[in-house]
Amino acid sequence: MKRSLTAIVATAAALAVALTGCSSGGGGTPKDPNAEVSFWSFTGINAKDGVNEYVKKVPDAKVKLTEVGSTTETATALTAALAGGKVPDLVMIQNDDLPKFVENSSNFLDLRTLGGDDIADDYLGWAADAATATDGSVIGIPTDVGGLGFAYRADLFKQAGLPTEPDEVAAMWKDWPSFIAMGEKYTAATGKPFVDNIETSVFFSTVNQVSEKYYSPKGDLVYDTNPQVKEAFDVAVKTHDAGISAGIAAWSSGWAPGRANGAFAVTIAPSWILSGIKTDAPDTAGKWRIASVPGIGGNWGGSVIAIPARAEHPEAAWQYIKTMMSAEGQADHFAKSGTFPAATSAVESQAVLDYTDPFFGDSKIGKVMATSVQKFPSFYNGPDTTPINGALLNTLVQLEAGGVTSDKAWTTALDTAKQAIGG
Repeated sequence: MKRSLTAIVATAAALAVALTGCSSGGGGTPKDPNAEVSFWSFTGINAKDGVNEYVKKVPDAKVKLTEVGSTTETATALTAALAGGKVPDLVMIQNDDLPKFVENSSNFLDLRTLGGDDIADDYLGWAADAATATDGSVIGIPTDVGGLGFAYRADLFKQAGLPTEPDEVAAMWKDWPSFIAMGEKYTAATGKPFVDNIETSVFFSTVNQVSEKYYSPKGDLVYDTNPQVKEAFDVAVKTHDAGISAGIAAWSSGWAPGRANGAFAVTIAPSWILSGIKTDAPDTAGKWRIASVPGIGGNWGGSVIAIPARAEHPEAAWQYIKTMMSAEGQADHFAKSGTFPAATSAVESQAVLDYTDPFFGDSKIGKVMATSVQKFPSFYNGPDTTPINGALLNTLVQLEAGGVTSDKAWTTALDTAKQAIGG
């Protein structure tokens, strides 16, 4: 019989037996399941809100949260700790950084020893697979995924004579050529850029809709020969050449003001980014809408939560995971913070599918995001996914800044990627 994460009830004695060979304490003596948990997270995902929710649900619990820095900085700090430093009890690992840790799965507790052999079955298959080692050990539980949507200014679309309702907009930009054509109509009507940039809003959308990305399913590097990657990159270049991009990079100094002052009408909007729009542009409440992206959905982001093998308080760490990463816990956290659930039953729940937000004109955000991750074809990520991503994205930033020409962009991107991975 399948055991869901929410159905697991382990006694302290049974849990201690399961952990005897895994924790650094040894000796078979149960540790305090209510001990203070040291929790490392990266910034920008509302981890503090999650911790606050947890201590309300488990009043005796104690969590010391450290937001280490960016996803890359957190992964770097974890790598150093695993090499001999003091490890946290819990750590968040962003999906692009995950492969190198999965390759060294002995550094983490196999969570099957805590939640059952089929614990990963409760989550979207591709999200769980990313945290599963070749020997079947599960080193992390998916905390969230980054279902893709596009946020657009309905008021600006109306001024340009374009449709304003999400279903109509999604139909008009059903594929990427249609998206570019729609952008050309907008720019011709308003004299303003259509989309904020080509590297995240366009390339990160298209390259995360592929069935094979930078690695083959067997783990071989194919980024430089894979036609799907080249096609995704070409869409971004064509968007630039169409003259419809503002060239305002994500998280640059002009990005937040641009969201507020109408410098662009469209921006990529995985679920975790929506709160940032509300923070950056509070006076635009009710003017934004959320629609599905052109093509077949996709994913940007997502993370897992893991327990290092040398964690001091693994029992208390597991208490946090089974409370907050259950389907109910993830659905609840999504409604409060915007991080989209990875638990399958949460994705399919009415609470998620019916989720709307008046800031975004009561768009069907939950349904858009759920459809996106359900259609996501998934692909294998390898240890050099992050530097390759960076090389291709940075080349597109250079293109928008005039540092490279369209006809040289692809070869420049490949050369930069090879240097980044030492190829």
